[in-house]
Amino acid sequence: MNTKLTLTIEKEVIQVAKEYAKGKGQSLSELVENYFRLITNERRPLKSTELSPRIKRLRGIIKADKDLNYKQILTEELLKKYGK
Repeated sequence: MNTKLTLTIEKEVIQVAKEYAKGKGQSLSELVENYFRLITNERRPLKSTELSPRIKRLRGIIKADKDLNYKQILTEELLKKYGK
């Protein structure tokens, strides 16, 4: 459930933060929420099934064939990189 929060912050700081958030593809609200999550992470135990907001946004954006063998591709790429 989302709840509205009112903050008093210097205008210049808000402008820079908005530009930063836009550059990261986030809203200012998401940026602040993610920061609060980061600094309070030690106090709130994460469930193993809980995804971060950034991962939630990325989930499902890449479509792959059902028969894709990612382990084989990973093995081949690692062999190219490390050569054994």
